Amino acid sequence: MIRVLSLALLICLLPSHAIDRHSILLASDELVTFSQPALRDRYHNLIYELRCPKCQNQNLADSNAPISTDMKVQVHQMLEQGLSDRQIKDHFVARYSEFVLYRPDVNPRTWLLWLAPGLLLLIGIAIIWRQFRSDRSPGRNAINGDTATTELSAQQQQRLQQLLNRESDQP
Repeated sequence: MIRVLSLALLICLLPSHAIDRHSILLASDELVTFSQPALRDRYHNLIYELRCPKCQNQNLADSNAPISTDMKVQVHQMLEQGLSDRQIKDHFVARYSEFVLYRPDVNPRTWLLWLAPGLLLLIGIAIIWRQFRSDRSPGRNAINGDTATTELSAQQQQRLQQLLNRESDQP
């Protein structure tokens, strides 16, 4: 019992990089056999780059959905047939659309996807710059944003003087 607890504690204390996709602890992918060792690396790269159509936010390697299992089998078969990574990805894009790719190609349909983060960053910088600039401009009233006039008319100066005199007369 102590040995089992010690082993469990040791596994918990392992750094996360020690348990990666090539680890023996992730044995589900290790059951796939390949005619060439290089195909295994390509297989792992592909199943980590392709998204499960059902799970929507998991790659094929992390998904247990039946469709992802079928897709992994197809990836294995296509690799053994000698297809390139590009041909395999194109096959799945033709069947499931570009949604199946975690990193879709840059083309007119995906420009917004690729450019949106930069555009949002520029818009945010412009808003902050404009706000900072308007707060520092001279003559701005902090309460309502109106330009304050610094010159008083003769009547306003007289009224101000009366108020100040009245204040000074009171104990």
